[in-house]
Amino acid sequence: MSSDAAVRVTVWNEGVHEERNHPEWIRDIYPAGLHGAIAEGLAEHLPQARVRTATLASTPDHGLTEEVLADTDVLLWWGHAAHEQVDDAVVERVHRHVLGGMGFIGLHSAHYSKIFTRLLGTTCSLAWRNEGERELVWATDPSHPIARGVANPIVIDKQEMYGEPFGIPNPDEVVFLSTFAGGEVFRSGVTYRRGQGKVFYFSPGDQEYPVYHHPEVRKVLANGVLWAHQPGLERLIGDALGCTNPARRF
Repeated sequence: MSSDAAVRVTVWNEGVHEERNHPEWIRDIYPAGLHGAIAEGLAEHLPQARVRTATLASTPDHGLTEEVLADTDVLLWWGHAAHEQVDDAVVERVHRHVLGGMGFIGLHSAHYSKIFTRLLGTTCSLAWRNEGERELVWATDPSHPIARGVANPIVIDKQEMYGEPFGIPNPDEVVFLSTFAGGEVFRSGVTYRRGQGKVFYFSPGDQEYPVYHHPEVRKVLANGVLWAHQPGLERLIGDALGCTNPARRF
């Protein structure tokens, strides 16, 4: 696994639940917002990394300008209540950077975000129930870089249930499989390659529960950042992403 010394990370969160004070206890469990807790966990495990945060209200462009994305090796995205408020031009920009080689980690309800459905090309729909049930997150391959050194299973005492069927393309890898007290199962940690970019989706992390303070969840996200980071990779831009008509060289 690569060193964290040069990893440039941007943690993006809608910030809408915090703004609306919904649930009413969200500031008690996430006083710095969900993005703040996620960034804190990354800094804890990746002390040499450069971690910035942005939200829907960040200006300009929700904090995801061309300059920010060009300076981001891995983008983490938390969304839930305001998917449609994300500007389409920003989605297009993020999509282009992922294809060019930027890592992308979709968190919890980001499965319905414009950027995630754009990357996967399907509905990304799922079954859900929010009764604060216990979730067991099982590593299907404990030797996988994202699961390495993580408890198996990760025990999350209270969490929103996400269940199959999950309307995603067949993943390149299923890293984690969750089981719930109600009997459901869910592919809670999956990976893809999109262009030159590496994509990881990890579902635990509803706004009503302090999941992003869980030490094992924090370890998974740090591992995910290092897995998605591709040091030395030249980011493809412009014509390099599409079809060209090069001059004959041989």
